[in-house]
Amino acid sequence: MLDIKRIRKDKEAVLEALKKRHGSFPINELIEADERRRVKIAEVEELKAEQNSISKKVPEMKKAGEDTTEIFNEMKELSNKIKGMDPEVKAIEEEIEEYLLSIPNTPNDKVPDGNDDSENIEIRKWGEPRTFDFEPKAHWDVGTDLNILDFERGTKVSGSRFSVFKGNGARLERAITNFMLDLHTVDQDYHEMAVPVLVNRKAMFGTGQLPKFEEDMFHVPSKDMFLVPTAEVPLTNMLADEIVANEDLPYHITAYTPCFRQEAGSAGRDTRGLIRNHQFDKVELVKFAHPDHSYEELESLTKDAEEVLQKLNIPYRVVLLCSGDLGFSSAMTYDIEVWMPSYNRYVEISSCSNFEDFQARRANIKFRDENKKTRFVHTLNGSGLAIGRTFAAILENYQNEDGSVTIPEILKPYMNNKDRIEKEEKLF
Repeated sequence: MLDIKRIRKDKEAVLEALKKRHGSFPINELIEADERRRVKIAEVEELKAEQNSISKKVPEMKKAGEDTTEIFNEMKELSNKIKGMDPEVKAIEEEIEEYLLSIPNTPNDKVPDGNDDSENIEIRKWGEPRTFDFEPKAHWDVGTDLNILDFERGTKVSGSRFSVFKGNGARLERAITNFMLDLHTVDQDYHEMAVPVLVNRKAMFGTGQLPKFEEDMFHVPSKDMFLVPTAEVPLTNMLADEIVANEDLPYHITAYTPCFRQEAGSAGRDTRGLIRNHQFDKVELVKFAHPDHSYEELESLTKDAEEVLQKLNIPYRVVLLCSGDLGFSSAMTYDIEVWMPSYNRYVEISSCSNFEDFQARRANIKFRDENKKTRFVHTLNGSGLAIGRTFAAILENYQNEDGSVTIPEILKPYMNNKDRIEKEEKLF
């Protein structure tokens, strides 16, 4: 969430920054509620000061043998007034929190103004899309024809938008996962974590999924817990309510998890194949950075995710999201979009974002700076990458006319040094 002190001090600057969001946000209502709260607290403090002043007279009166009944009645009346104001203060504070939770992060100055993804700005491209001398198939057809993907059985056991990976399909998905983790932890400088996939409400609040996006989450009512929509949630919240040392920043961590999203409101969009499933696998990259260096960290995080596609030799592009396509909690986001021949366009495979102190303020993640002052860290994350979408991109970009799929060179050691995937004949 935004810092109320910043809003109070630089209201016009915040309002100007939020104009890029093309929405209506309760900044004025928040300021008015904050003023009411401060007035009410001043009244309470005044009553407490009066109460303390009166209480100091009691020992003198007792020493002088004077009757203290009236003064005790006066003190009791003041105490009742103070107690009576507590619910009023609490109600205003709840109102303030509700306003703060409905206000998105302010976009960085570099974020272009725009209404939707059609106004995102292409930053760079890598690789040339392959020219096929046959009609390329969509990944769902490639996978089912090879008998390595089974959407019907996924639907049978769980419902629509669930998938089964079979035989060499399951092995390829595992190969992609292990390759990514090895790249990020051996060649790059991330530390691997194995984290829970069930998290509590506080953790979901900390990274900004709650309360705004609760309908998109899978909830377990008996425990009031949530299946993770991304490893960002447990990874970021590992430092919740902690103060880390300035000299230890930045922290770079990564984890593989299955991810779960209801995809509420996405009916009709990418419903075939692996692009928009309720359950999918992902390797996530998370950073905790000093505020002075977080945008350098965003650039390096994005390049770390890009390296996955470079080593797989699959074309992609990087786009800077415009304000209208920017996530609620993000101050700036790069999307990495992979080339998908059947779509004849680039498709998102990773989002790399700097949240500045927006998440850290919610999760209470601080560091002690060089002046020994505690400040909120900046948090960043990105997919490194979405594994199902990477799987789909490999099937589409490496398919052969005979229906087989060539295995990318970098993955062969993870695939028992096989050169290609051919139809699984002995699987149901």
